[in-house]
Amino acid sequence: MTETAATPSNGSFRWPEGGVTRVPYRLYTDPDIYAQEQEKIFRGPIWSLLCLEIDIPNPGDFKTTFVGEIPVVVTRGENGDVNAMVNRCAHKGALVCLKERGNRENLTCVYHSWSYTLDGRLNGVAFRNGIKGKGGMPKDFDPKKHRMEPLRVEVYCGMVLGTFSAETRPAAAYFGTVMDHHLQRNLSRPLKLLGSHSQMMKHNWKLYAENVRDSYHATLLHTFYTTFKVNRLDMDGGIALSDDGRHSISYAKRATLQESEEYAAANVHSAQYDSQLAAPEMLETWPEFEDGITHSIQALFPTLAVQLTLNSLAVRYFVPRGIDRTELFWLYLGYEDDDEEKTRMRTNQANLTGAGGLVSLEDGCINEFVERGTRGSSDDAAEFLEMGGLDVAPSEGSRATETAIRGFWKGYREIMGFET
Repeated sequence: MTETAATPSNGSFRWPEGGVTRVPYRLYTDPDIYAQEQEKIFRGPIWSLLCLEIDIPNPGDFKTTFVGEIPVVVTRGENGDVNAMVNRCAHKGALVCLKERGNRENLTCVYHSWSYTLDGRLNGVAFRNGIKGKGGMPKDFDPKKHRMEPLRVEVYCGMVLGTFSAETRPAAAYFGTVMDHHLQRNLSRPLKLLGSHSQMMKHNWKLYAENVRDSYHATLLHTFYTTFKVNRLDMDGGIALSDDGRHSISYAKRATLQESEEYAAANVHSAQYDSQLAAPEMLETWPEFEDGITHSIQALFPTLAVQLTLNSLAVRYFVPRGIDRTELFWLYLGYEDDDEEKTRMRTNQANLTGAGGLVSLEDGCINEFVERGTRGSSDDAAEFLEMGGLDVAPSEGSRATETAIRGFWKGYREIMGFET
């Protein structure tokens, strides 16, 4: 795959030759590029996870969240409709909803008491007519012209998705047939929330987008996965991609493990331990699906991932908090029809992966190492992404590939205008 360098319309940045096999380090540190991402990606033709439908079950419920750096509030209207608006008063720009969640008959800004309906329409202005005939708004003031900025919303597979763009395709078409099938598989049953937490990571958001698509680092970096045979490359598995390459699934089947000599020959550090768990019941499991997949990471462009590890089902989403800060949110899920024992097992397994577990802690550290290591690099310094080939294509039978990472950058270049 040979490509010439690409220049965006502002002429300030050139993508090096090699296309998506060469990713400039500058993308993680350039404030101008970061600002363009907020407009072209997060306000562009993409779906962002706003919340789960179970977060707002009742009329009047609200949940605050973010799309990129933009504060958003999601509400359940009196008629049951789901709405989303920028969490910003049309008067002075203050946040309207200050709490993470709650229940309200209307949304009122504490600054000057501008009040909005649950779908963001302005329905009240304090002292609109002034006091004792003096002051107040002009006679031609029209509340219909002053509302909270709306987002398009779609409820899909138990998730509330939002977009600013009229061009964003319906969710099933946006994710594509392969991704839709897997999302329906994991999330189409009634869900219940088992727990949630977040962690702040000191690196650019795109490093985490790469991380959830990096299908072979887990067996190298995460000692726990390899030692306790949860996720290894010598299990049957592969990478499935959406037609446009932006979305991917990495999957493995634990029952097919046949330990490979490559682990010893490569002197892989994660395979050099003979540890045992003091609480082996954390790895107790039952067959969840007929396809035999026991570990999967589904990475959905740009900032969403759905994970199944043994029987621990989780939705992750990450939010840029500045050019070198990212907040990662974990939502651990079960199904409404789970019995008490299944809920206990899912909850136990959830302890393995989050910020206090043995996976996300390491991911946060290694991405910070990349952030620190790439600072001050020359303009032509770039990642080398040729593991598993040069193209963006599914990988059957092997996860020793960077094809899903290349797929992310393919989509990123298209939206940002960094193509040739």
